[in-house]
Amino acid sequence: MALLWTVVSVSFSIIITPFLMFLLAIIFLASIGKSLGVRRLYVKILLKIFEYGRQHIEIAKKDQRREMVTGSSCEGDGDADADATEDERAAAAASTAAAVERAAGAEAGADAGAGDAAHAPATRRPSPGGGAKAPACNGSAGALLPNGALPNSLSVISREDLILSPVPSLNSANGAAKEGLPRSRSFETLKREFELADCLEFVKAGVEAIIEDEVTLRFEAEELKSWNLLTRTNSWYEFISWRLTVIWVLGFLVRYCFLLPLRVLICFIGVAWAVLSMAVLGFLPPSSLKRWLHKRAFIITFRILARCLSMVLTYHDTQYRPDKGGVCVANHTSPIDIITVSTESCFSLIGQRHGGFLGVLQRALARASPHIWFERSEVKDREAVAKRLRQHVSDPKNPPILIFPEGTCINNTSVMQFKKGSFEVGGVIYPVAIKYDPKFGDAFWNSSRFSMMQYLYMMMTSWAIVCDVWYLPPMYQKEGETAIDFANRVKSCIARQGGLVDLMWDGQLKRMKAKKEWKEAQQEEYSKRLKLE
Repeated sequence: MALLWTVVSVSFSIIITPFLMFLLAIIFLASIGKSLGVRRLYVKILLKIFEYGRQHIEIAKKDQRREMVTGSSCEGDGDADADATEDERAAAAASTAAAVERAAGAEAGADAGAGDAAHAPATRRPSPGGGAKAPACNGSAGALLPNGALPNSLSVISREDLILSPVPSLNSANGAAKEGLPRSRSFETLKREFELADCLEFVKAGVEAIIEDEVTLRFEAEELKSWNLLTRTNSWYEFISWRLTVIWVLGFLVRYCFLLPLRVLICFIGVAWAVLSMAVLGFLPPSSLKRWLHKRAFIITFRILARCLSMVLTYHDTQYRPDKGGVCVANHTSPIDIITVSTESCFSLIGQRHGGFLGVLQRALARASPHIWFERSEVKDREAVAKRLRQHVSDPKNPPILIFPEGTCINNTSVMQFKKGSFEVGGVIYPVAIKYDPKFGDAFWNSSRFSMMQYLYMMMTSWAIVCDVWYLPPMYQKEGETAIDFANRVKSCIARQGGLVDLMWDGQLKRMKAKKEWKEAQQEEYSKRLKLE
């Protein structure tokens, strides 16, 4: 028994010393805002591995196309001309294979060029099963495409004329009133003759919205241009060649056996630091010392949490970083948006009250600083929130308040309607644009599909979270400008800076049906084309 106790004591002393050193190193680096550069080096290595994988995927695709088209060509030749010699068939097959190889090479070059655009919308991934191939008998071979997919296109349909929007006066492809729509016709004319073209534009726009609308796509994970060695982004590339299989297995072991336990440990350290430091600060009386200590504790908390996700953050135009007072608004992709902007600045937070893991953090943060948590379904809560928001902004000693005016998570390809409440409180607005690189991990939280713990598990088993943050110049409401117009102006600036699509639709369409007044507005817009006499 004494020997066993000695072995346990020695083992514990061997383990506890590195653990304490690791803990102190994390807190020290987070407190001074420095990094050893390991995460950025890690991301550079990942890029080289992804490029290696992309090249081998293209080679494997090319071989598959050559085999399939060569086989079909030989079959067709055999059926059409049974008397052809073996030499003629071999020559025809070689010619077809060469044409396929040239087409595949051109496609690979286009994909490689597209891969350099880090923030461009991703194309659709090919599926291993169904694919339509063009006939090869005429000497030109078509590339295999997924069923229903169009070549060199990012969407299923192409909208050219009318696009339905919440504001009927902007129903056009370029966002402005379109000239030359179907002519106004009198009621008497309509009684004598009928032209289907009078309503075809609305019918066409409606069918296009059914096939592929602008809203639903924003609540699905962004698709990738090239595989990032995660089976959640593709279900068959890991078996396309033995080299990729080996790389995928090694990556799986690294992510689940090394990175996941390490990240969970760092996350536990960050949460423990937040709970303990905020609890201690909660006992201090309001003073400048408390505000300074809270700012340091707040920033250290989120710097530690950023390390638990291997986040690589790049900040631009830091001279516009919010400091005191005002409202900071940003586009919303996931709860970790708070981490991306809080590693350099201290904020008061406003948002929906959560339970579980997020609830622990919310209650811990609220002990030392004024944060606003509410229930979205409670009307009284919303009225109280607006009142508290005005009170917070009116006190210059308070830190700026961080708000995500979209009110829901969008997949980081677009910015949707900003709620006007954030822009009615007065004061300065600090816009912030956040753009994630999906190659290393998809930061979008689909709350209707994954719980918070499932989402954290996916984040901690991803390669890394790489993000660019742009601070935009402070903006003020112009004289005579409504809160809605001000919100749209700020939203446009954020979308333009982040390379995102600027949409007018309400993000709450993820949870509710289209409003009745929107339908009535479209009916009214169409009725204006009828000139009654």
